[in-house]
Order: sequence, then structure tokens, then C-alpha cells
Amino acid sequence: MIEIKNLTKVYKTKKGEVKGVDNVSLTVKEGEIFGIVGYSGAGKSSLLRCINLLERPTSGSITVDGTDLTSLKGEQLRSSRLKIGMIFQHFYLISQKTVYENISFSLKAANYPKDQVKQRVEELLKMVGLSDKRDVYPSQLSGGQKQRVGIARALANNPKVLLCDEATSALDPTTTKSILNLLKKINKELNITIVLITHEMDVVKEICSRMAIMQDGKVIEDGSVYDIFANPQAALTKEFIESVVTLEIPEVILNGCEGPIVKVTFRGKVAGEGVISDTLQQFNLKGNFLHGSIEYIQELPLGIFIMELKGQKQEIEKALQYIENRAAQVEVLRNGL
Repeated sequence: MIEIKNLTKVYKTKKGEVKGVDNVSLTVKEGEIFGIVGYSGAGKSSLLRCINLLERPTSGSITVDGTDLTSLKGEQLRSSRLKIGMIFQHFYLISQKTVYENISFSLKAANYPKDQVKQRVEELLKMVGLSDKRDVYPSQLSGGQKQRVGIARALANNPKVLLCDEATSALDPTTTKSILNLLKKINKELNITIVLITHEMDVVKEICSRMAIMQDGKVIEDGSVYDIFANPQAALTKEFIESVVTLEIPEVILNGCEGPIVKVTFRGKVAGEGVISDTLQQFNLKGNFLHGSIEYIQELPLGIFIMELKGQKQEIEKALQYIENRAAQVEVLRNGL
């Protein structure tokens, strides 16, 4: 659906050239929700704006639904952009126009058949749950309602791709969840491919199937959300995940431990099984649980446990091997053997 190859975007500043996007290659599959994560300045917004050519890349190519957008200009480019809707963090609604007028404006600008505009706007208002707000102005809406208008406007011309630029960053947690549920509904019912940029791993965990981590204009890690949560490789990725799955244990607790401290990661169905209790019984060990949680990502369980093992060295070594054979990963955080 979206294929980005060797994309680079260079900005010219008073201090010289700056690479906003540095040789990025990514593929987004049709009908999936793909997350791009990074801190401010990582290049994720620049990359997103390149996808619909709001920013023209310095080099590289962007193919959307089989069309290389970087090869288009003028009317051909404008026509192809109609396949790509976009929603923004700050909504960008026209304050002097009603909800109905904000949505219909997008249709009129795209030369949508005049006799079908009213019906299309009514359909969109129903889809985003704002039929009762048809004639009110943006100032009378909550933040979540404004974003729903933004989503309806982005969907007006039946796009195949929806780009979301920090779409929930200005919203409270409850409203964020409702907007994410709406995006999931749109993705499922309309089969619209969604690319979502954010600095919030909770958002990615909730809605995305695959993701990429960006730093200094580069993609430093990408893959399925589940796999990245289960086994992050880059230091920045681990930092992001720890903002959602807290694994920090106070030093005073660690100092009181005498045996080895291990982190065990269980993937899939095995996360709900009693592997650790079986291990402690089978190898005559005692376990001091320091931390444990089961996260659900794309409805699949991911179990993460940190514990101190107490017992004979030989038994502990056998137990670690036994756990490793049943788990995705065993990491010795501190070797007390």
C-alpha cells in the first residue's frame, strides 16, 4: 500500500543543512494501522508530511497504492492526494463555519457532486457520532468532538490512507481512548490504511499492529508491536517501552537480594501458564517475586516477571534452562551464583 524507499528530506537553515529524514525505507501494508514513534525532532512529522507530499522529499521515492507520488506534479498530484486523508493534533477547523460547513468545505474543494454533498456529510457525522452537532461551531465543541470533526473531514473524499499527526496528544486519557476506538472502527469497517505518529507508547500498544522507532531522522527499529514489546533491541525502544511497562525496582530491594535476579519474558499462550510455579516445585527452589505483569497487545498476552532465585547453584542453572525452554527469553539481571 505504502512503500517508502531511501527517503531523505533536507532542510536549509541559517546554520546549514539539517536532515529531517535520513535515508528511511518502510513498507505499510494495506489495511493495517502502522505507528511511527519518536521524541520531538526525531523526524516522524517530516516523514508523515512527505507521504502526501506536503513536504517534497530531497531524494528517494514514496509509492501509495501503486503510484509514485514523487513523480507527480500539478493536477495529477492533487488528484492522488485525494486518496490520502490527514488529521492533526490541533484540529485546524474553520472557526467561522459550523460542523456541517467544515466537513462540506472539503467536499466542495474536491469538486464533489453538489447534489450529493448533504448526504455525504450526514453519513460522516453519523460515522463519527456527531449527528447532533451538525449546526454548532467549533468553539462549542470539546477537544474530542473537534477531533471527530477532523476525522470526518479527512474521510470526506473516501481516502484509502489516513495519516494521523499526533492525533490524540492534546486530549485527556478518556477522550484519547474514544478516539482510538473510532480509528479502529474506521480501519476495520472501511479497510482504510492508517499511519499514526506519536510519542506515546500507550497509543501504539492500543491500536497498532506494526511500528517503527525514529531517532535523529533514522528508523532505528521496526517490526510488529508485539515483537518489539517482547524483545526490544535499541536503547531508545527500551526507554519507550519502560514508559508503559514499568520494570524499575528500587535499589534498596535489589541490595537485599542474595541469589541471582532474572527477568523472564513469556510470549503468547504460555504467558498464562504456571511455568514459574512448576519450576520452583520441580527444582526445589524458592522464588522471591520482585515484579510481574501481563500485558495484552493485539489481544495476545505478554508476561514479564522479575524474580530472585534461591537454592543450590546446580538446581538454579537447571531451572534457568527449563524456563528458557518454555519462555521467549530469560535474562540474568544480576548473577548471584
